[in-house]
Amino acid sequence: MRWTQTLIPTQKETPSDAQIVSHQLMVRGGIIRQLTAGAYDFLPLGLRSLRKASQIIREEMDAIGCAEVLLPALQPFELWQKTGRDVTYGENLMKFKDRHGRMNVLGPTHEEVVTEMVMAYVSSYRQLPLSLYQIQTKFRDEYRPRFGLLRVREFLMKDAYSFHANLESLNAVYDRFYAAYQKIFTRCGIPFVIVEAEAGPIGGSASHEFMAVCSTGEDTIVTSDKNNYAANVEKAEIGARPFTFDAAPTGELEKVHTPGLPGIEDVGKFMKVKPKNMLKTLVFKATGGEVDWVVAVVRGDHEVNESKLKKAAGEKFGVAAIELTDDEAVRQQWAIGFVSPTAALKAVKAGLLIDPDAAQGGFWAGGANEIDYHVKHFNWRRECGDSLNDPKKVAVADIRNAAAGDPSPKNDGGKLVASKGIEIGHVFKLGTKYSDALGADFLDEKGEKHPMIMGCYGIGVGRILIAAVEAFHDDKGMVWPTAIAPYSVIITPIKYDGEVKAAADRLYEQLNAAGIDTLLDDRDQRPGVKFNDADLIGIPVRVNIGDRGLKEGKFELKRRKVVETEMVAMEAIVDRVQAVLRE
Repeated sequence: MRWTQTLIPTQKETPSDAQIVSHQLMVRGGIIRQLTAGAYDFLPLGLRSLRKASQIIREEMDAIGCAEVLLPALQPFELWQKTGRDVTYGENLMKFKDRHGRMNVLGPTHEEVVTEMVMAYVSSYRQLPLSLYQIQTKFRDEYRPRFGLLRVREFLMKDAYSFHANLESLNAVYDRFYAAYQKIFTRCGIPFVIVEAEAGPIGGSASHEFMAVCSTGEDTIVTSDKNNYAANVEKAEIGARPFTFDAAPTGELEKVHTPGLPGIEDVGKFMKVKPKNMLKTLVFKATGGEVDWVVAVVRGDHEVNESKLKKAAGEKFGVAAIELTDDEAVRQQWAIGFVSPTAALKAVKAGLLIDPDAAQGGFWAGGANEIDYHVKHFNWRRECGDSLNDPKKVAVADIRNAAAGDPSPKNDGGKLVASKGIEIGHVFKLGTKYSDALGADFLDEKGEKHPMIMGCYGIGVGRILIAAVEAFHDDKGMVWPTAIAPYSVIITPIKYDGEVKAAADRLYEQLNAAGIDTLLDDRDQRPGVKFNDADLIGIPVRVNIGDRGLKEGKFELKRRKVVETEMVAMEAIVDRVQAVLRE
């Protein structure tokens, strides 16, 4: 392609609304352009990279026997009601009525639709396993789109689904997808780590995320310093932590008036108490168990992990679901924002779950069970007495987010280290969540009916581009990995006329004939402008052509990721370019 025949609107200035490097450079380099909040045009360079990443995905999906389909983005709302995800997806679900008054959804994902399709054609175990994928636009009504392509309302996604007659089959196919994802991201040139993860609104059991490490990422990755454990912060477990309720009090219980202070930080400053010496007590509505309320206590500088809390509440009190809410009914029973652990012990049908780091002696401040009041010198044994020994009311469990410095769950002396990352892929073992809800059954060899067992496997195609730019850039611009670069080579004639033009045109034809996708900068611009633009858009190899080099029968070859240039004989340039691109 010739520069003058395409659209590459480079710009010098950094967009004022672009907060992260990938957003800044992708706009400046003419990769993307925002149309409206959370929706982007992919310009010619961006679309080429998107298609290259998509092709790598297709090749690896095809290699493991996954067949491509294309499912409608427009979905009937009733399918989502059947699975209950009309509620769990909440306001992120884009829905609307058509002219006939029917409610529809613009699909954020396709579990319901693909299950409905497969159940129409698959009825026997002989037709299983079956794996299907698509690369298609998704829609999510993000409240606050931000960071360019990272958090958007419309995006390109590869989503795949597998259907099985038994768990052995699911496990085998899950492992194949897991390995295929490793190949995909390796081929794309993206540095990544694999972490244990929560299933979230997708549902299911086992789950792994493929994360691109990035200082501006939205997700927190927790790893052991012994390199034998990795998980996202929602899933990360914490190693054994001893606890005790029997330490001596640090003083008489002191009640403090704390009006108009909205959070732990404000209360702590007012009381001259550090957050780590405060007890944060949260009240959750519980359903389906032995208690109506679950009261969670963590240290003031820690955050309750709702997934862990739900699991612990299920194990200790048989709870099926929990919900953190602040409605009038809750406030009638609880002094929300000022709750003490003692309130849980006095309440009817309430269970108290305490994180080990909060179940300690030493100085504590916390709620006084009275609006606008806290207490100092809270002591577990003195304030709670023998109720702490009642297993039907109290349990100590890991119910918080992991943090840097925590002991590794491997209990091998390792410490957890936290870093930021971008989720680029996610694989799930769904089980029968969707087949149960939609009636997707098969008949086994005995003619008995069973729900199909499912897996789900997603890749954010646009996020591959983000991860590449975040990982590979410098003060001049992007440095694309060769596999997903918009073009592999850019030819920059110092002045596009005379012998230089003839040599540039000839090389352009030779490189394209050799299967090397090449961009020829045929603009009437100064060399500095061309060189700066070439660095900005990040093409891996640049070939400069000028009168001086032609007199010596040579071209100047410049790799984007290194400073040095090399002079290459004209007759050897194609072979040399091919060799550099293979490096």
